[in-house]
Amino acid sequence: AAGSCRRRRLAPLNEDNGRFLLLAALIAAYLSAGATVFSALESPSEAAAQLRWNRTLHNFSRIFNISLPELRAFLRSYEAAMAAGIRVDALRPRWDFTGAFYFVGTVVSTIGFGMTTPATVAGKVFLIIYGLFGCAGTILFFNLFLERIISLLAFIMKACHERQLRRSGLLPPNFRRGPAVSGVGSLVGWKPSVYHVLLILGIFAITLSCCASAMYTAVEGWNYVDSLYYCFVTFSTIGFGDLVSSQNAAYQNQGLYRFGNFIFILMGVCCIYSLFNVISIVIKQVLNWVLKKFECRCCPKCHKSSTRLSRRNAITPGARLRRHNISVDADGQYDSDTEGRRLSGEMISMRELTASNKVSLAILQKQLSETANGYPRNVCINTRQNGFSAGVGALAIMNNRLAETSDSR
Repeated sequence: AAGSCRRRRLAPLNEDNGRFLLLAALIAAYLSAGATVFSALESPSEAAAQLRWNRTLHNFSRIFNISLPELRAFLRSYEAAMAAGIRVDALRPRWDFTGAFYFVGTVVSTIGFGMTTPATVAGKVFLIIYGLFGCAGTILFFNLFLERIISLLAFIMKACHERQLRRSGLLPPNFRRGPAVSGVGSLVGWKPSVYHVLLILGIFAITLSCCASAMYTAVEGWNYVDSLYYCFVTFSTIGFGDLVSSQNAAYQNQGLYRFGNFIFILMGVCCIYSLFNVISIVIKQVLNWVLKKFECRCCPKCHKSSTRLSRRNAITPGARLRRHNISVDADGQYDSDTEGRRLSGEMISMRELTASNKVSLAILQKQLSETANGYPRNVCINTRQNGFSAGVGALAIMNNRLAETSDSR
């Protein structure tokens, strides 16, 4: 049983691969469930709309004595005009500087409303090159924004935590953090909870969306639900394009509205991006919990043997020599007493215990010294790791700054 467990641990399906496959299965199930729900909700409305349109088309053809093929050809021309940005009502110019600036903003943020698209070959080629560097730079900006908003929240939450400790008497009233730990990025000995950060970001995102929806309802004339829908679709960079703000030819206080629209979209996209990353951490924790539930526990015999070995791992007079003789007679391939005991599952030797105690004492002294001098206690001992050992991207930022995903947990 122990050999089978060891082979399972060495199998290609490790924890990371298991988490990836489990997430892929859950996403597939989530997509299937969403498709089922949306099909049930929207399919009857689509069929009814198609029926009404066919009835209207035939009535128009009969009343005005126009053949259906000619009428359909005219409607196809109208659809092409709509795709080119031409509307019956007067709209703002699509390719003046402000319109083009709005377009490139939707490109680099990956919103992609689709109401404006380049029609020339040169414009399409330039969009490919422009979007390559623009999208990469914007994703970097989102990651840097995430790092700073998490650092700011951590600084505020740590100040509140220290204030609470002072009130409870667990921290001296005259306690001051040293210059090395006063920075926002140095969270010594304490890290904010991912759930608290999730709650704060969620409240901020909801507040921002409600304020932006109130503005769009007043200026664009949408109802409030449509405005909330537009905020989520835009801030999450989905960008369907069925509702697009700031498209009319003229508004009251037009300059102020366009500035407010730009600020709301910028802050909303950054906030929702940060919120999505915190939610992804929570999803990862749920996946880890599910994997632990499905984890191979070997068998009852293996558990009993491991329990028996842990109880037997005690230093008693005469036991060391007796067990050493047994292990050497049974397995004469070991080169030393320490190696034989470690590989055969027996108790540790006195030499190994003494060395372990010395190392633990040295690490403890090092941590106490660094804490007293204001340096992080969780300094990595192995300094030869490469720059990608802690991970890269938004997930690594969250792992480094939140408590539930730190290595010490």
